[in-house]
Amino acid sequence: MKKILALVLALCMVFALCACGQSGGASSAKIKIGMVTDVGGVNDKSFNQTSWEGLQSLAAEDSRFEVNYLESKTDADYQTNINTFIDEGYDLIICVGYMLADATREAAEANPEQKFAIIDDASCADLPNVACLMFAQEQASYLVGLVAGYVTETKTVGYVQGMVSDSMNLFGIGYITGVLEACPDATVLQYNANNFGDSAGGATAAKDMITKGADVIYHAAGGTGMGVIEACNEEGIWAIGVDTDQSILAPDHVITSAMKRVDIASQDISRAVADGTFTPGVHLYDLSNGGVDLAPTRDHIPADVLEKVEAAKAAIIAGTKTVPTTTAECPQFELG
Repeated sequence: MKKILALVLALCMVFALCACGQSGGASSAKIKIGMVTDVGGVNDKSFNQTSWEGLQSLAAEDSRFEVNYLESKTDADYQTNINTFIDEGYDLIICVGYMLADATREAAEANPEQKFAIIDDASCADLPNVACLMFAQEQASYLVGLVAGYVTETKTVGYVQGMVSDSMNLFGIGYITGVLEACPDATVLQYNANNFGDSAGGATAAKDMITKGADVIYHAAGGTGMGVIEACNEEGIWAIGVDTDQSILAPDHVITSAMKRVDIASQDISRAVADGTFTPGVHLYDLSNGGVDLAPTRDHIPADVLEKVEAAKAAIIAGTKTVPTTTAECPQFELG
């Protein structure tokens, strides 16, 4: 009887320990998501910041997640920051921007078990551990181009781009297409800043355009675009923001923004890792799935203009209208 009792007690202890171990593991295990910014930084009021805010919201809503970011001050920081997250055992590393493409590929090839996501670049789509979060930014840019073309009084508008690349060029191609559809005889002044973190340079470019008659300026330039908006605000003309609703930066002079929901994309891919449904390759966000759109702040857009823009949006979603994506289709785009 003593042997039987001892055996029963021993089994009870084993079951109790197993139960405690399972309970503790479920409560303490976290899905670790790390985000690496480009040189625009986490407070760029644009896509780095929007991506990070999306991850913060995810962690606040879902206790499974632990999120963190590393800020890249120079190009040399990309690989270092990625490797830091790898060494710390992060489940997913999100690289923000096409400028991290080479560093992402190098790290992904060297660490085939590590999951990655990269925003605005599809060059790693062939790798089995990289999800490429892509956006039809030409669609949202086309819509804000319509707004610019309809509201300009001088028939001269501006466009400031952060850097020339196939992905970035889509902003300008879409914008110019929209402007010229709404105002066929408009002049579109164009400037490549070749920098995503030069606010002063953005302001200088915008002021030069304003002296040449521009009364609406759109930027797709990250932190450089902050200077564009500041200059438009100072000079009393319309600015058009990008990536997020930038009306907060100049409430009286940001007429709209071309939204790119990098926050939703970052959340989606993080949940996929947690749920075991992560898939590599291209994940496209466009007007049809809410991945791009006009910003919700639309108080300054005349009602008749907004009606025309919404009609164009519906046509794109229905597939009866296609926005150009190449310079051959939009020869007026001069930066490519």
